[in-house]
Amino acid sequence: MGHPGAPANPYRIGEAAALLGVSADTMRRWVDAGRVVAERDEHGHRIIAGARLAAFARELARPETAAAEGRPSSARNRFPGIVTAVVLGDVAAQVEIQAGPFRVVSLISRESAEELELVPGAPATAVIKSTNVMIERR
Repeated sequence: MGHPGAPANPYRIGEAAALLGVSADTMRRWVDAGRVVAERDEHGHRIIAGARLAAFARELARPETAAAEGRPSSARNRFPGIVTAVVLGDVAAQVEIQAGPFRVVSLISRESAEELELVPGAPATAVIKSTNVMIERR
């Protein structure tokens, strides 16, 4: 896989962009600005080492800390996005959020959905605290 000295788990610009949920142009701008380091492969294509991309992804995902906002939380999985659908029932509401390339669906109380004014187009963050998360390797 690759030539001697090539980074482990290299990602081309388009692959890296897809993993981060941004356009290839945005990824190129970040590389050009030095926000993430890319090297050239034997064909002259820019590639980003997997470890570097992972570190950059962590940096991008770092929200303003909840403590700084006056609401400390033990939840570490925060997905900012936009509400795409709300189905109100008598007691519960099904809320869908598109967070980058990810669709998050939650069942909450109807009262909470109404208090938060969750309607399609509203900005919202899915905050997930879970002890049962499965990981798949692609």
